[in-house]
Amino acid sequence: MSLDAVIFDCDGTLVDSESLSNEVFAEALSAHGFPLTGREAMERFRGLELAACLREIEAALGRKLPAHFAIELRRRTAAIFRERLRPVDGAMELVQGLALPKCVASSGPREKIELSLSLTGLLAFFEGRIFSCYEIGAWKPDPDIFLHAAARLGVPPGRCAVVEDSLPGIRAGLAAGMRVFAFQPDAVDPRIPEGVPVIRRLAQLRDALA
Repeated sequence: MSLDAVIFDCDGTLVDSESLSNEVFAEALSAHGFPLTGREAMERFRGLELAACLREIEAALGRKLPAHFAIELRRRTAAIFRERLRPVDGAMELVQGLALPKCVASSGPREKIELSLSLTGLLAFFEGRIFSCYEIGAWKPDPDIFLHAAARLGVPPGRCAVVEDSLPGIRAGLAAGMRVFAFQPDAVDPRIPEGVPVIRRLAQLRDALA
């Protein structure tokens, strides 16, 4: 299939943020009586809207988390990003060499996306082409963020590629009618739908997206 644009997820796809953010998330939850590890948090909540995650946790706890929980979580996450965030291996080389139009479509708020891309030196490749689920009010696995990105790029959905690491994102890309590449640098999620190409390293995408 001929491709005219590439839509990248951000966390865990372009920036190596999943272990960092879930480490902070797990510590914050453990302090409020919901103990789990960063790995467990990643497996359970990866790719989901934060508000949906918090609703699930509050239901399990049988009580509300503090009103400031999400604000403090984002503050602590930003602080650890400033100290330790790095691009995913091969991300810089991939976006530098990619001739196709490209954008970022992420479940995170715009401030987080822009901070992550700025800290890793990737922001210049995507300025003016960053799309956040918070700005359209729909989260993956709903396909709306990808359809919105395609419309803004002026490219039909069927001629867009999506590069995603999370199952909700993979499902959103498929629901949008796009060509989806599942980036799985560690363990491959067995729930990935049949027929979706699995990419273990971003360097593998160069030929596929050429």
